Amino acid sequence: MSRKTLIPIGPYHPLQEEPELFKLYCDGEIVKDIKWETGYNHRGIEKLSESKTYEQVFFLVERICGICSTSHPFAFANAVEEIADIEITNRTKYIRSIIGELERIHSHLLWVGLAGHFLGYNTVFMWAWKYREPVLDLFEMISGNRNSYAMFKVGGIRRDIEETKIPVINKILDDLQKKIDLLTGAVMDDPVIHARTKGVGILTKQDIIDYGAVGPTARASGVAIDVRKDDPYAAYPLVNWKVITAEAGDVFAKAEVRLLEIYESISIIRQCLEGLRKEPAGDISVKVNEIPEGIGNGRAEAPRGEVFHFVLSDGSNSPARHKIRAPSYVNIATFKKSCIGQTIADATISLAAVDPCYCCTERMAAAYDVSSGEKIMNAFELINKSLNRTKELKETIKGRL
Repeated sequence: MSRKTLIPIGPYHPLQEEPELFKLYCDGEIVKDIKWETGYNHRGIEKLSESKTYEQVFFLVERICGICSTSHPFAFANAVEEIADIEITNRTKYIRSIIGELERIHSHLLWVGLAGHFLGYNTVFMWAWKYREPVLDLFEMISGNRNSYAMFKVGGIRRDIEETKIPVINKILDDLQKKIDLLTGAVMDDPVIHARTKGVGILTKQDIIDYGAVGPTARASGVAIDVRKDDPYAAYPLVNWKVITAEAGDVFAKAEVRLLEIYESISIIRQCLEGLRKEPAGDISVKVNEIPEGIGNGRAEAPRGEVFHFVLSDGSNSPARHKIRAPSYVNIATFKKSCIGQTIADATISLAAVDPCYCCTERMAAAYDVSSGEKIMNAFELINKSLNRTKELKETIKGRL
């Protein structure tokens, strides 16, 4: 029996923007097993949320992830508005969707650039990130910020998009689409990219189902799931667009899906801008007096896949419980299928292909007494404590209703 060599990637590694530890057990150059260690980034977002007002929580959850920073406010707003039975205006729906789709474009371009960098193809990296800049400029024009846009609130948004800005946005989208044509052509036709990505890191349709993977990771394997279609929200049922899928399930298919999704995002934004012309200017929010007792489940399709927020309200000005699941939480686990059997060089791009976000994924692994250093609870005990507390609060609220 051959001896396996342990090759650690992380917790600090040039491949990773955030600390996380992946242990690759290899036989020569071939990966035979992988183990994942989490817990380096835990920030206690869910617990912090319980001490913030609903207004403040938007700014908190926006900082769960710097790349897809509007997907969490989107899901949180959907959850709270379900509790309070709030119907937002069409103008709000259009502007929320514009922000969501601009974010999808910039996130996908960021990923394509990083994928090129990981492969040693820095021309793709420099192109993709250069073309991403005008998208960030659009965010700054619309919201005042290039990241963390602070646009969402319960029942509406904080800033309108004036009529005068619509031609400017369309012009930038025209220029961007021409650049995406060049970038897509380069990726689709380049034999070096094909050699490094085709047949690499394959996830079958059954793998996606088994692991519950979401977003481009799932759609690249022929699983056509997308919250915008499956559980429509905001302006997505008001515009025409299609879910992009591929069948190969390899790294190339994931790149293909993301690049083609950019075209769909541009189309959605154009339709939303046209929709704004038909809606009353300034009609961007509804008055909300209070959040009643109840439970809300908010979903949104982030660039990486489904974001899920569970909010339990006890009628106060803050969430009684707030649980969050980001797409990376389920997508990262698929490396057990995509990376095993690959070479070490291909294992890294196979992992990067799901566009992992580690700070989104963090969960506390154990609780320690600060003074003595003694372990108080392990991960399973923490989960059970959380489930029991949520159950108690549900029963309390149910008894009042």
